[in-house]
Amino acid sequence: MASDDLQAPADPSGTDPGHETDPLTLEGPTLTLRYATQDDAGRLFELAGDPQVTRWFSWGPYRDPQQPRSYIESLAGKRDRGELLDFLVVHRQDGPIGVTGLSELARRDGRATVGTWFAAPWWGSGANRESKAMLAALAFWRLGVNRLTAWANVDNTRSQAALEGVGFQREGVLRAWHRHGDAIHDVYVFGLLRDEWSSSPLADVPVKIGGTPPPAWLLD
Repeated sequence: MASDDLQAPADPSGTDPGHETDPLTLEGPTLTLRYATQDDAGRLFELAGDPQVTRWFSWGPYRDPQQPRSYIESLAGKRDRGELLDFLVVHRQDGPIGVTGLSELARRDGRATVGTWFAAPWWGSGANRESKAMLAALAFWRLGVNRLTAWANVDNTRSQAALEGVGFQREGVLRAWHRHGDAIHDVYVFGLLRDEWSSSPLADVPVKIGGTPPPAWLLD
């Protein structure tokens, strides 16, 4: 369930930077999704410096404080180009706990890929369900996406269970899909369609969307 206090949507063919001065903010029962700023670099360095957190990633763990600063600096341009729409996941009492976002936008096909990571203490806490509920509401209801794709390493059973637990369907194996370190790994691919969203556990989470989406991410 989502509510939207937006006024006129941004012009997807324009270059108006208003979406940066009126940034997207998503609110759930306990979490807020917002764009990261340089003020968050220290916390991101702490969170992503944990090898447990980045075990399955193509990057990390962070070892240099400049790494999160460079990542944050790159985000506005990637939003403008439709490459990456990342949000800091902020618990209202405990502050930032991870990152979630959309990538690999295919405008013609109406699909995007969702990715999420959390600090280890938040694994299994319900933060995954709430954050994915906010992303799904944004993608399906506000941006016009028809399909969300996610994937998980074939050995990462925790992520596989987390995706299936919020309604994503396991669709198959992508062989030699993801490089981690010096090895290339197989992954399971998962999908959630717009017409499946309303009957998924994600639709039961109340979501409020405020701010202006980047024009490059508007498909409708």
